[in-house]
Amino acid sequence: MQTERPFVISIAGFDPSGGAGILADIKTFEQLTVMGLGICTAMTIQTESQCLSIEWRPIDEILSSINVLMKKYPVRAVKIGVVKDAVFLEKIVETIRSHSAEAKIIWDPVLKSTSEFSFFDLETLFLLENVLKKIDLITPNYNEYGVLYDLLDHSGNSCSVLIKGGHRNDKTGTDILIGSGKEIVLEPGTGKPADHYPKHGSGCVLSSAITGWIAKGESLETACSKGKVYIENFLKSNPSLLGFHLV
Repeated sequence: MQTERPFVISIAGFDPSGGAGILADIKTFEQLTVMGLGICTAMTIQTESQCLSIEWRPIDEILSSINVLMKKYPVRAVKIGVVKDAVFLEKIVETIRSHSAEAKIIWDPVLKSTSEFSFFDLETLFLLENVLKKIDLITPNYNEYGVLYDLLDHSGNSCSVLIKGGHRNDKTGTDILIGSGKEIVLEPGTGKPADHYPKHGSGCVLSSAITGWIAKGESLETACSKGKVYIENFLKSNPSLLGFHLV
């Protein structure tokens, strides 16, 4: 087995446009020189501008895939993307933890697409509180953070949170990392906001970049900072909704 690159897993949906989900994650992992493995949670029919349908994979198949991969490979970090509901997420997290207490788990809480297609069953939100304590980092945007706020243990016993600033009305692009009882402000890099273009799958790319950097041994703060550099290059890569992956 190769030892040059750390192993990471993306557990996410399949987007045939390649802009989001597993395909976007694997592109990111490859650029960061980590060995990306993938498990599909759902099949979608979509383009970069419209999601038409989603078909969830049976949870037993997903859990079986996790078992097979984590028995075979020394996985350092797992990025979880779109999931059906809180029960779905809890079973995935518990299965990962049954194999490794050390592997870092990052969840990008995709509640709905940019085109307003709903993914996560919000009626199961109340079940998330205990699950979040078994996760290392979640990466909600401002709107998602508002939905999840009451479920987080703000005494410091819950997961760390990176609040993405792309949807902010003020200080657009400024992210906030909350964890271990402190807040760290991550300012956007140099360049004018006009140089950044909206991108399909930008949340997927950021969370997978952070996952990759964590797998390479970086601290959470450094991984988030380096992930931010990666996503800013992605946003500046071209004017279309499908970005280029650049190092």
